[in-house]
Amino acid sequence: MDSSGPILMTEAVNNQPNSVCSFNRESVSVDDVVAALVRDGGCFVRNFMSKEDAAAIEREIRPYLDMDQPLNGDFFPKETRKVCGLAGKSPTFIKVAMGDSVYQQACERLLSSHSKSWYGGECMEHISKPILNAHTVFSISPGARAQALHRDDSIHHNVVPAISREDYRVGRDTAIGLFMAGKKTTQANGATRFVPKSHLQHTWDPPSEEGVVYAEMEPGDAFIMLASCYHGGSANTTENEERLLFGCFMCKGYLRQEENMPLAVPTEKIAQYPTEIQAKLGYDVSAPYLGWVDLRSPLEVLFGKESLTAIQ
Repeated sequence: MDSSGPILMTEAVNNQPNSVCSFNRESVSVDDVVAALVRDGGCFVRNFMSKEDAAAIEREIRPYLDMDQPLNGDFFPKETRKVCGLAGKSPTFIKVAMGDSVYQQACERLLSSHSKSWYGGECMEHISKPILNAHTVFSISPGARAQALHRDDSIHHNVVPAISREDYRVGRDTAIGLFMAGKKTTQANGATRFVPKSHLQHTWDPPSEEGVVYAEMEPGDAFIMLASCYHGGSANTTENEERLLFGCFMCKGYLRQEENMPLAVPTEKIAQYPTEIQAKLGYDVSAPYLGWVDLRSPLEVLFGKESLTAIQ
């Protein structure tokens, strides 16, 4: 865990035990989002993207959704359709999700790793910034059962003790998720169940359905959540409503990405994006020297670009 010190709290957060803050994208600050995540583990950002952008993402991914086959397993209900590798299929998604300054700055504040190391007589400082963990579209059809409550940081074997919000420190969480509504999301059609403040529990404390918040959203709204929080999709009990959700997940820069980006997205698709986006997709080194190819950044090897992080 990083030793970056405690998070400085603001007072622009709620005091209700089983609720989460709701902000508007036009007026929300990074401080608002960070404070809400530290206190409750999640928050809504209304009007996160325009309805036009939501419709554009759906147009770009709908052909892939239509081709997807039902999942065989316990984690997702069989009524789930999904699209992964969105950088190669939906440029609008990348613009809206990875291009959003508030979300990315909140991730940098809570997921960046700061460290020092000695090289002879010189003490060197290193900052490893977050990278994309996974990007996925979920379509949940009527009849889908409820998903079990779970924590997304289990993939990183993250084990943390129970704390108070005042004791929360940067480094406790390994990832932050962003869920954007492509269509109206309600409790009836399967809105995500979220357990407020579960990020403050011990990792091994079991989940409870008591006090869950349903992430109900209008098209274009978003819900941001720490990966250490218990959550799970609800049952779609409607007759004809699809729950369409666009998911973007960032993780600490030195961790293995959940989605294997080099295989999920063709290199020629990655080449179309700006250097900053390519770095967030995982194509740069993590300071001080993690992820190189022949002692060079993948940015240089694949795209002839300078690394944003010097290999020290």
